[in-house]
Amino acid sequence: MSTMPVGGLVPRATDNAADLVVRNAKIHTGDPVRPQAEAIAVRDGVITVVGDDNDVAPQVGPATKVVDALGRRLIPGLNDAHLHVIRGGLNYVLELRWDGVPTLRQGLAMLREQAARTPKGQWVRVVGGWSAEQFAERRLPTVAELNAAAPDTPVFVLHLYQSAVLNRAALKAAGFTRDTPDPRGGQIVRGRDGEPTGMLLAAPSALILYSTLAKAPVLEGEDKKTSTRHFLRELNRFGLTSAIDAAGGFQNFPDNYSTVVELAKAGQLSLRIAYHLFPQTAGQEIDDLTRWIEMADPEDGDEWLRLNGAGENLTWAAADFENFAQPRPEHADYEAEFEKAVRLLMENGWGFRLHATYDETIRRDLAVFEKLAAEGLFPAGNRWLFDHAETVSADSLDRIAALGGAMSVQNRLSFQGEAFVRRYGPGAAADAPPIRAMLERGLTVGAGTDATRVSTYNPWVALHWLVTGRTVGDLVVRPPHNRVDRRTALAMFTEAGAALSGEEGLKGILRPGCFGDLAVLSEDYFTVPEPDIAHIESLLTVVGGRIVYATAEYEGLDEELPPVSPEWSPVAHFGGYQATPGTGLSGARQAELLGQAVAESEQHRQWRVRRGLTPESASSFFDPCFSL
Repeated sequence: MSTMPVGGLVPRATDNAADLVVRNAKIHTGDPVRPQAEAIAVRDGVITVVGDDNDVAPQVGPATKVVDALGRRLIPGLNDAHLHVIRGGLNYVLELRWDGVPTLRQGLAMLREQAARTPKGQWVRVVGGWSAEQFAERRLPTVAELNAAAPDTPVFVLHLYQSAVLNRAALKAAGFTRDTPDPRGGQIVRGRDGEPTGMLLAAPSALILYSTLAKAPVLEGEDKKTSTRHFLRELNRFGLTSAIDAAGGFQNFPDNYSTVVELAKAGQLSLRIAYHLFPQTAGQEIDDLTRWIEMADPEDGDEWLRLNGAGENLTWAAADFENFAQPRPEHADYEAEFEKAVRLLMENGWGFRLHATYDETIRRDLAVFEKLAAEGLFPAGNRWLFDHAETVSADSLDRIAALGGAMSVQNRLSFQGEAFVRRYGPGAAADAPPIRAMLERGLTVGAGTDATRVSTYNPWVALHWLVTGRTVGDLVVRPPHNRVDRRTALAMFTEAGAALSGEEGLKGILRPGCFGDLAVLSEDYFTVPEPDIAHIESLLTVVGGRIVYATAEYEGLDEELPPVSPEWSPVAHFGGYQATPGTGLSGARQAELLGQAVAESEQHRQWRVRRGLTPESASSFFDPCFSL
């Protein structure tokens, strides 16, 4: 099946026939000149016509794929402005995803089943994309539960930037003993006997979590390509057509980039990637940057894979941590080495992005930039931006705007909002980050997820957060004055992302001359109830005129992928993001699921009571309707 049978458009033998036509759609173009349309045509990867049936009819030839959108909403392809896609692809098929899982009971059942099929020597790893707050039980798994689910198979469960839970077999596989010292910025929790319990804490650095994960087996050879292709297909499932890879720890250049380079050469990428380079070794950052400047230039590559600059760290000493369960870290002086890095980049035409969670860090970085600006060296025509910026101040935003900077925000507080409120209070959380203040200053503000080790890669969870201000645990963190409307949120995930990679005018909008990147949605983003925004998926995703994802009525129109390898992969059995029903779920079924989770939580409470870990008091429920 190469196309859907569509009546009303008769193929014509033309010299300029489109490769793909999508019609009968409610198209949101993002183009103020023509904001709405019903049909679109793509040839040689580029949009040729945006209009109605009469406009696209002359472009339909014998070989044109014509797809009926069946009246569904069609939008520009989404662009995640901060995604660890390269690292995520290398590990995707090895990870058990709890993204979207509504109860810990279900998560543990998945883990138990996966442990039974995982061969000796391999680990079961749950790495990011979830929070205890999303579960009906509102808690983490215990070490005892992991030991019971997998007595002999190593299990590593990462929870945000805060902690990891390991079973007995994983402690042994990772080499943790009573004699293992705590690493700097991390804690190995120990029992009274001095033996590790299975809990690792970021205090506040997550290095202990990621370095432990790095001890697990990795994929080799063709399996890395297969894993990456399946991860890209999973991203296409949600309408993603582009991403900016923010690099990150344990992502070495050029070694860990070789898989996407090989896929790009073979024409097998289904997502456009603009990537950054991140110095990996403290004390060696200037040497790394110097070497890379001699090897490559920003924007090297093509429309599928291109270098976008340095970052998200330039020097390790300047990086703050994003563990909101811990106090904000205090940095020693780092400005001298940081200035060397920025000066080197500016003198060689390299832009950069900077991880900065706290305003205290941002102010110190800005002082370095302003010093270089006084010398005429900053920004020297280069793109630069701050990532995250949960506590950035109004004064800092004014300084960023004056220096021609931009912002990239992520929905980390979808998963860490409760922890942020507990530490800093609801007032600070209301402006974390101050998105409306950024936009009011005319700053380009791209949106992303920061997946995969903390937030989920599902962009609709992030769009839901932008619009509603709610966490995955349904806590309202940002009030109306710091939310954005649906069109603005979508523009942050399309046009703004394109601007951050210097591709404005080429993607992020649907008009002739732009890339043929689009998505036909399962629900109308502009009209569904707010809670259902997070449940939207794409039914048809197109990148450069290629159908890279297709389901429902369009199943079979996309490109075939090799099967998931290895066969025991969690992805082969569970898939990736665990989709849950929207508000259409029956009340009876909702009550049943909640009841199961509450029962499981009560069993956990009784277990703690028996061991003297919590007071022996009956469970009680408080109903404010009956309070005096």
